[in-house]
Amino acid sequence: MKTIFIGQTDETPLGELWVAVSEHGLLAVEFPATLETFTAFLKKRHAASIEFVPEQAAGAIQQLSEYAAGTRREFTLPIDWSVLGEFQRKALKLTFEIPYGEVRTYKEIALALGNPRAARAVGRAEATNPMPIVIPCHRVVGSDQKLHGYGAGQGLSTKEWLLRLEKAIIP
Repeated sequence: MKTIFIGQTDETPLGELWVAVSEHGLLAVEFPATLETFTAFLKKRHAASIEFVPEQAAGAIQQLSEYAAGTRREFTLPIDWSVLGEFQRKALKLTFEIPYGEVRTYKEIALALGNPRAARAVGRAEATNPMPIVIPCHRVVGSDQKLHGYGAGQGLSTKEWLLRLEKAIIP
C-alpha cells in the first residue's frame, strides 16, 4: 500500500489550496476543502494510507502559492499520471501543454487526440481533472470561445479569475 501525503497552502486569492502527492508526484489539488473533506475525497479514489505531512507536499504547495500570487507561469513539479485512465491521461497531458495565457477549445484537443468527434469526452476528462490549476483545465473553452464548466473553487467565476490572472485573450 502506498502513502499519500497532503498539505495546504496558506490563504491565497482562491482560498486555501489542498494538495496530495505520492512517491511519483502530484495526485490532487482541491479547493475549497478541509482536511476532512479532502481526506474523504482521496479515500474514495485511492487505496492508500493518507497522512497530513505538509513537508512532503512542500514543492507543490510553493508552486501553487506562487501561481496564485501571479509570480509563477509554469509548473515544474512531477505529476503522478498513473492515477488517470488512458483517455483522460492523453487529454490532460495535452491540456498541461497549453501555454500560460492561452486557451484551446475542447474540439482542438479532440482533434489533437486524433478524434474530432471526442469534444464531449474531452469535456468529461477536463471536468474530472483531479489536479486543477496545475493541469490547467481552466484554459479550455467551448468552440463558441465562451467559458463552459469548471468544477474547482467557485465554478465559472474561478475559471474566469484564473484566465484574468494569466491575462488570457479569449478570441
